[in-house]
Parts: sequence; C-alpha cells; structure tokens
Amino acid sequence: MFNKLLYLKCVTSSATSRYPFLLSLCFCTATSNSRSFAVSYLIDNFGFSPVSASKTCKSYNISFQTSEKPETVIRFFRNHGFPNIQIKYIVTKAPWFLSCDPCKRLLPKFEFFLSKDVSSSEIVDLISKYPGVLRPSLKNHIVPPYELIYKFLQCHVKTYGSMFRNTCFFGGDRLTHKIILLLENEVSESNIARLLGKHTKALFASNDIVKSVKEVKDLGFDPSETTFFKALMAIKKISPSLWKAKVDTLKKWGWSDEAVSEAFRRHPHFRLQSIKKINAVMNLWVNELGRDPLELVHCPKIFCLSIEKTIIPRARVLQHLPAKGLRKSASFVYPISVSEKLFLARYVTCFKEESCQLLKLYQEKVSVQGKEEVGAAWGSSQIDKFLWFKLAV
Repeated sequence: MFNKLLYLKCVTSSATSRYPFLLSLCFCTATSNSRSFAVSYLIDNFGFSPVSASKTCKSYNISFQTSEKPETVIRFFRNHGFPNIQIKYIVTKAPWFLSCDPCKRLLPKFEFFLSKDVSSSEIVDLISKYPGVLRPSLKNHIVPPYELIYKFLQCHVKTYGSMFRNTCFFGGDRLTHKIILLLENEVSESNIARLLGKHTKALFASNDIVKSVKEVKDLGFDPSETTFFKALMAIKKISPSLWKAKVDTLKKWGWSDEAVSEAFRRHPHFRLQSIKKINAVMNLWVNELGRDPLELVHCPKIFCLSIEKTIIPRARVLQHLPAKGLRKSASFVYPISVSEKLFLARYVTCFKEESCQLLKLYQEKVSVQGKEEVGAAWGSSQIDKFLWFKLAV
C-alpha cells in the first residue's frame, strides 16, 4: 500500500512538472469545490440567495470545504455573548468572518477593548452595530487611533464610542494627519475633542477639512470658541445649494445677506432648519403676531424651537399680559427664547392673582382637535390661520 502511494506521488510530481497546467487544474478544482461548499453554507445557514451567496464568496474570497472553520467562528461569537440573531446580522454585513481564524483575528481585538473598560455586553452591542471594526489590523489601525483619540477625550467610554461610530478613524495615519491640519489652523484642542466625540464622519472622511475650517474662520468664528465647532458642523451638514435656497427664503421675508450672516454667527444651528420651518416661523411671527421679521436676526434660536410646544404657548401668555395690564407690550424675542424655568418665573407665576389663568393658557395643547381651546386663547378670527401653522410644521 505504501509503495502504491509513493508511486502515485512520484507520477503526480513528474506529470505536474512536465505539464504545469495539471497543477493549475487541480488547484482550480479544489478552490471551486471549496467555494461551492461555502456558497451552500451561506444559503442553508444564513438565508442568502444563490446569487447573493455566490457573489459574496467571490467578493470576499470566502472558501472552505467543511463546516469546521465557520462553526468555530460562530462558536466564538456565541461564547462571547452574541445571540443567534446578531450573529446572523454580523455574517450578512461582514461575511469574511466565516473564513478567518477567530483566535488570531478576533480574540486580540476583544481583549483590547475589554482592557479599556468596555464591558462584554457593550462589546456585543457595539460590534453588532459596527461589525466592520473587527476587520482592520489591531496593531496598525486600531491601537494608534484609539490612543490618539484618548489623548483628547481622556475617557475610555467616549473614546471607544467615537471609534465605533466613526469607522473612518480606522485608517492608519489618516486621523493623525487630519488632527495635525486642525491644529495648524488654530483649532483648539477642546474643539478637536468635541469633533472627535460627535458623529463627525463627514468631516474627518472628507479631503477638504482645511477648506471648511477656513470658511468658518472667514465668517468671524474664533477657532478656540465652542461656537466654532457648532458652525463647522452646521456647514458640513448643509450643502451650498440648499443653504442658498434657505438664504433666498429669508430674503423674501426682508432679511439681507448681512442679516443672515449675523444670525448664523449668533446661533449656528439656525442653519440646519428646513425651509418649511423657516417659512412657518416667519409666517407666525410676522402675519399672526405682527412682529418685525428683523427681530429674529438677534435671536435666531427661535427658529430651532417648537412652534407647537414653545412659540405659540408663550405668545399666548405674552399677548394676555398687556390685555390685563400686567405688562407693557414689548419684544417677544427674549421671553420666547429663555428657558422653561425662567419663562414661568418671570411671566407666569410672578403674577399671583393671574398665575392660574396664565398657566392654563400656557399649558393648553396646540392641536387641530383642540380648536375650542385655541379659539379661547387666540380669538375665533385667527383659528383657521393658526391651524395652518400646526399642519405646516
């Protein structure tokens, strides 16, 4: 028997040396069989369609001839607290897991995060949401950015949260380069920490980070102040074309370019409001309350408030006060923009005899179903117009 095996080995060796294509043919056949098994495995165990399974195996170079390797991976996830439904989701998002050695590719990364005060349950939750973070090299693409982010955030919880949310950070020295550019452009470390702590993928993944920083600086924002961070994020989230449309909308209400810039400097998040919301607030402010639209330039925060829950209830109270001789008519900007506690203290509870009535006015729900309540507070002639605002926002 041994002689036969030796003979076959010699023959095969001789044949493949004289005819190399035979070796290629054997390799192709083995690879084809391995991939065919892998395709069937994805179909039978994870609900892939034949076309999807075949494409996935080819794209990720997934091949195995038995279920031993993928079962080892699945067992690894189960032993680390992953339920079957999450394992299935992970495989559909990162199918390359099935052909890896979990002890070499996965375990060191689990151990690294566990060493950074990440609990097992948190790891399960984070990896279930972002399975791709386990693919990069631990030494080259996970440890360096983690340590860099930690220097700014000084908190492991915030650091691994930032890493998992912003997968663009797993890219060698890319993050280091972007941070150097920010520092060179006078962005403070506190603002860099804020950027790292938020969903800032759009900023760090882009190639025009310096352009965005300079644009914000040119608008008059100090890169050491908190408002700089807010303005930078507002600019990145809204495309130039959409911002132009919003500016044109504001101009129709009498604002100039200078007024728009001033409002943005005062409250950067104002830029994020939709054209629909801008029109609804302006319509209420100008046509219903009879106020000057330029008042809002000095307090653009009002555009970010809820018309239903804040602006209209407070306006009801502010209109009621002069009618009862409790307060002279004055600007609505300050009282509408202050905190809930301060508004109640200065415009409701301080009037002892009228406080119950004022509180009732303030707490009345604004809704189409509450037409009678709205009528009592605003007057029947304004009901139909008011309901339009409720529907428009």
